[in-house]
Amino acid sequence: MAMLPLRPTPFFGNKNRAFWRLQFLGWGGALLLRAMSSLANAVPLSFLVIVIIATITGFSLSLILSVIYRALINRRALVTWGVTAVVLAIAVGLYAFIDSWVVSLYRTNAESSFAQLFLGVFYLDLTLLGAWSALYYAINFYIQVEEQNDQLLQLENQATSAQLAMLRYQLNPHFLFNTLNSISTLVLLKQTEPANAMLSRLSAFLRYTLINEPTARVTVAQEIETLKLYLDIERMRFEERLRTRFDIEPEACDALMPSLLLQPLVENAIKYAVSPLEEGAEITIHADVIGTVLRIVISDTGPGLPPGIDPADLFGANFDANPSFPRAPGAVSTGVGLANIRDRLGQAYGESQRFDIMTGPEGGAVVTIELPFEARPAVQPASAPAPRSVQQPLNPAVAG
Repeated sequence: MAMLPLRPTPFFGNKNRAFWRLQFLGWGGALLLRAMSSLANAVPLSFLVIVIIATITGFSLSLILSVIYRALINRRALVTWGVTAVVLAIAVGLYAFIDSWVVSLYRTNAESSFAQLFLGVFYLDLTLLGAWSALYYAINFYIQVEEQNDQLLQLENQATSAQLAMLRYQLNPHFLFNTLNSISTLVLLKQTEPANAMLSRLSAFLRYTLINEPTARVTVAQEIETLKLYLDIERMRFEERLRTRFDIEPEACDALMPSLLLQPLVENAIKYAVSPLEEGAEITIHADVIGTVLRIVISDTGPGLPPGIDPADLFGANFDANPSFPRAPGAVSTGVGLANIRDRLGQAYGESQRFDIMTGPEGGAVVTIELPFEARPAVQPASAPAPRSVQQPLNPAVAG
């Protein structure tokens, strides 16, 4: 039988309730301690009334002090501690005066004077109210530090989410530019049916991508389905020149990864491997799990990287400015795709990720991504249905 998860409430989650709990616990403990001390010294039971009155007096004075301390705690240190010392001295004097007066009424035949009684209880009352004041400030300073840490953590999370969202949204215009440019060309050539089909597939792709939050993670299977929808659009441009092959291991299908991470990599392969070659090229997407690592490899049969190119130049405009790298005439790039992927992976996984680009042993570019393996939870809310245009299963070595 499934059980609802229990989430313990922090003790200081409700500061007002925590204050009253500590008040009753602390003064109740003081009452118990003084009562036991009196009984151990063979004091008559009637003296317990004096102990109760003294405890109620201390409890009441501490409530007044809490109001004053609450107004002082956020002031300058000199004001806070200076006024606290004065107020505490007055409160201890008043506490000792009331205790002495009550004891003098109880001990009518006592030989000690009122001054002697006052000095006798002064140190005890100073210890109680002094300890109470120290605990009050310590607990409230601790709560303030915890709240500030929570706020900083929340701000860091918001900043990270905003940066990830910005990086994700930068990728969509990169893809949209090329697709809309192709649709415009088809319209100018009066090829209305292909243009309409491409528009329909573009709308389906955008509808699918807008369902997921920019910072959300999807399974490898969902990412591949989205990628196939993108390839449907590009295949209308390149036809037989664009060949794809998917090699997705079954254990990798449920692994989690950032959404829309593979699309710009495949777009890069199309731009630099398929587009400049008359015979086109084949793009292979491979995913498997090695221990605790999810590895995704995207390779192509294109010309590969130019000899002597610095891998650092692949992340930005230097790559597109390199005249030795083949490209289709008129190809335009924003120079942000690879850099954005690197930044997204760094934001999401820190040093626990790998992103490499190199020339494969048989030629062509090879992109390798390694992420910490995280399986999809067993229970998830219902997600959007898979695009209707891609329904084939993710069997190993499925040709696209």
